[in-house]
Amino acid sequence: MAHATDAPDHISSVSVDPAEMESFSRMAADWWNPSGMFKPLHVMNGARLGFIKNTLCEHFHRDPEADQPLKGLRILDIGCGGGLLCEPLTRLGAQMTGVDALEKNLKTAKTHAEQMGLEIDYRHGTIEQLVESGEAPFDAVLNMEVIEHVANPPDFMADCAAMVRDCGIMICSTINRTMKAFFLAIVGAEYVLRWLPKGTHQYDKLVRPREIKNWLTRAGLTVEQQIGMSLNPINDRWSFSDDLSINYVTTAIK
Repeated sequence: MAHATDAPDHISSVSVDPAEMESFSRMAADWWNPSGMFKPLHVMNGARLGFIKNTLCEHFHRDPEADQPLKGLRILDIGCGGGLLCEPLTRLGAQMTGVDALEKNLKTAKTHAEQMGLEIDYRHGTIEQLVESGEAPFDAVLNMEVIEHVANPPDFMADCAAMVRDCGIMICSTINRTMKAFFLAIVGAEYVLRWLPKGTHQYDKLVRPREIKNWLTRAGLTVEQQIGMSLNPINDRWSFSDDLSINYVTTAIK
């Protein structure tokens, strides 16, 4: 494993769309406010964490009821933001590495982790830079709500796949490019309910399930599952189903 000094030390625009950087930079300080701008991610986190834990336990033959079922697994969280996934997965025993292109996000994440007494390896840079640095592949790569924000999705997915070790797994979640998603995830969430800042998502950058499947297959991974996620706005709870028309999760094995 590369040391911190070998990690990427500057931002590349290869997969990070410069047009979106300013918006996320303004929001970074609010990551850990459960009632702030990132409330949707806090609400989603319970469902995401349960899915990630159960998927990894099944794949790596771990006991999901153990105190630290992910103990010893090296996991990479791409676009880790303020650490909303890195911290709870660290508590489950994982050795977490979080990569983000925004330094402000990493400072927020690192400060909070230290306050919580958690050791997490945060890297400032992009997935391309991590690949180029010679970093050893991980047991699992998390690619959660990121691909719809990158400049070149096929190349981005290939770089993500390169960071998955043989027999490892990638978990990727995003939003489908459908009219239903446009009206609910963009118009509804950003302009009507204002759960997210306007402009957070661009319809033409949303990704269809078959596109992700094709990119992963070309990168040498085998897609095992694609499952939908839906939010009940009444109780603010997410659930999983066969409906992939808005949010969905893809798992793939190398």
